[in-house]
Amino acid sequence: MIREDATIDAGELYDVANALGMTDQQVRLCIKRLAAEGRFRQEGRGRKAVLRATEHTRRTIEPDLEFVRYMYAQDRGSAAWDGSWHLVAFAVPESARQARDAMRDAILRIGGAPIQGGLYVSANPWESRIRSTASELGVIDHVTTATTVDLTIGTVHEPRALAEHLWPLKRIAEGHRRLLATAERFLTELRTASHIQRLTISVALAAEFTRAVEHDPLLPPQLLPQPWIGTAARAATAACWAELLKSQPAQPIRLFRWYSEVIAEVAATELDRP
Repeated sequence: MIREDATIDAGELYDVANALGMTDQQVRLCIKRLAAEGRFRQEGRGRKAVLRATEHTRRTIEPDLEFVRYMYAQDRGSAAWDGSWHLVAFAVPESARQARDAMRDAILRIGGAPIQGGLYVSANPWESRIRSTASELGVIDHVTTATTVDLTIGTVHEPRALAEHLWPLKRIAEGHRRLLATAERFLTELRTASHIQRLTISVALAAEFTRAVEHDPLLPPQLLPQPWIGTAARAATAACWAELLKSQPAQPIRLFRWYSEVIAEVAATELDRP
């Protein structure tokens, strides 16, 4: 809901929240908490208020567009897998327990799967992100990275079997099925939606997209069941964002701008196909 000038129209916020099943009292309490946390400053009262994002909020809410761009590159076959598995191991001492936990969480967030204590694997190049995170956390001296084309876990060594063993592909696929159904429904509704309805759809779509992809390790097609439901779900989501971009308000929502470059790339690729 944050616009390009880093503000939120409270009237629109209440209307969208109501459409998503929230009461005015719930919205007021959320606004009060966000203001107390220093994430927004409120100017005015009630539905006539303007919420202004603080600098901290502006720095922390932008999605990982490189992740989204790589996701669509895989879908259109322009990020081929070279057969390499990327490994990271770390043994951070108990005295740096907080940093150790943060390092583990970061590895899982970018698609790593645990093999055994302190050892994780990804099918995608992640060394620069791993080392950058380790440096930020001050544990770079405790981190080892490596690559291999010969990975065996127990008796499992065939690449697709390894992927099924390491990642919960059925649960990931179910999340994409929900996203696909949501995006297809919204695409129909968007053609006749009002301004508030379009805002509501954009928030709901972004939330469902996040739920579907936040645990997706973005495995290459060679490691996934085919056809992979995630490809169809993301294509339907891109179609929705393209439809939303057709009628941006005078003060555009930042969410539209964040995804516009990726959507434009997807659209251009589709036009280039025979």
